[in-house]
Amino acid sequence: MPDCHLVLLYVDSPETSAAFYAGLLGRAPLEASPTFALFGFDSGLRLGLWSRHTVEPAAPPAFGGVELAFALADRAAVDAACTDWRGRGLEILQEPVDLDFGRTFVALDPDGHRLRVFSPAPE
Repeated sequence: MPDCHLVLLYVDSPETSAAFYAGLLGRAPLEASPTFALFGFDSGLRLGLWSRHTVEPAAPPAFGGVELAFALADRAAVDAACTDWRGRGLEILQEPVDLDFGRTFVALDPDGHRLRVFSPAPE
């Protein structure tokens, strides 16, 4: 995997977080164990979910300070995603809004990591 790019999130329960992301992303993890789960994407990016209780060296006591961003095609897709995620029980931290960079909303995953969905503003 020399060209693998990986984002690691420290999570309380990799099994719980893997189930959450599998439902959200519509894909199963490439691997899963009680302490780690790994998702792969067509772009080559991988998302790792590592137990904050077993990561070496130990993770800081506070966690949930990461924001993952998901780009969608247009404003309607952003609004539809917010409705879908709310229906799935995600906490919506920021309702859909137009900002300088485009239409966006923010939800939280089970560990408090921010999930931003956006559609870039037309140029």
